[in-house]
Amino acid sequence: MQVYWSETQLAHVDARFLQLGRLVASPERPERGEFIFSELHRRNHVITVPEDLGVDHILKVHSPGYIEFLQTIYAQWIGTYGKCSPLIPNVLSDAPPHPRLKSLIGRLGGYAGDLACEIAEGTWTASYTSAQCALNAARFTLQTGNPAYALCRPPGHHAGASNAMGFCYLNNSAIATQLLRKKFSRVAIIDVDVHHGNGTQTIFYDRNDVFTGSMHSDPCDFYPFFSGYQAETGTGKGIGFNSNICYSKGSSDKEFLEAFAQLIQRTHSFKPQALVVALGLDALGSDPHGEHNVSLKAYLKLAEQLKRFGLPTVIVQEGGYISNELPLAVAKFLEVFDH
Repeated sequence: MQVYWSETQLAHVDARFLQLGRLVASPERPERGEFIFSELHRRNHVITVPEDLGVDHILKVHSPGYIEFLQTIYAQWIGTYGKCSPLIPNVLSDAPPHPRLKSLIGRLGGYAGDLACEIAEGTWTASYTSAQCALNAARFTLQTGNPAYALCRPPGHHAGASNAMGFCYLNNSAIATQLLRKKFSRVAIIDVDVHHGNGTQTIFYDRNDVFTGSMHSDPCDFYPFFSGYQAETGTGKGIGFNSNICYSKGSSDKEFLEAFAQLIQRTHSFKPQALVVALGLDALGSDPHGEHNVSLKAYLKLAEQLKRFGLPTVIVQEGGYISNELPLAVAKFLEVFDH
């Protein structure tokens, strides 16, 4: 399969997040991208460094103020507070910063959705290149009709139009979807990460040209807690074009596959012309962060059913953290589409 990846995505390093009151190392480490790349390279996938397609495609999903913030905040913060002060806010807002706001602390809180998105020196560079992987994969699929995989690191599905959240800074799946809309009038996003794709949901929540479907652990007992419930179906002309299917925390294959069957049925009803698969593998029993017990065999059943759509498909890497099984799981998932 055609794969897009760049070592530039390793530039986002040493990020931390607040866990049970302690600042700890993020599980979203550079090594997860390297491990997946190495396995795909070993299996002879066609791996290409993405071409820089510019920031304009990103600005179709994210606000200009937020992009300017990501580009500049690290240098401004370090220049003001020094390198020993982590870029994690002490106040959060449910709205982007007011245009008159000058405080760096206030701006950081206005563009952060939680305390799991520390910004480091290489965050913008890595996130921008990650988005370029998604754009290149979408362009490849537009041009050829064949599937493509974007090895996106950092991931993206928690990032909203104007905020970072949950290890995510730019919403790669949404950016790829928006590019596919240049040709396809109806695009479906199928998010199989163990966490709800809340950022993707908010970006398309009032639209009827993109179906956003997410299957995930029930947020009553799992991150992100405040979105991802089944009653959330869209707003305005988007009513009925957002679907959340929940399964119980700790689920294994049976409940996982039952949730996917519901999601597939709803996706078919939308009659999409192209698919974006937000591929999170953190429900695997081997995942150190996901707290679930799903097998690789179940994920391969997902891949088989997704292939049966017979549609142009872009696969975007979301979650899935470092374990011996992760690289193999990605490789085998992709290989279903190659046979």
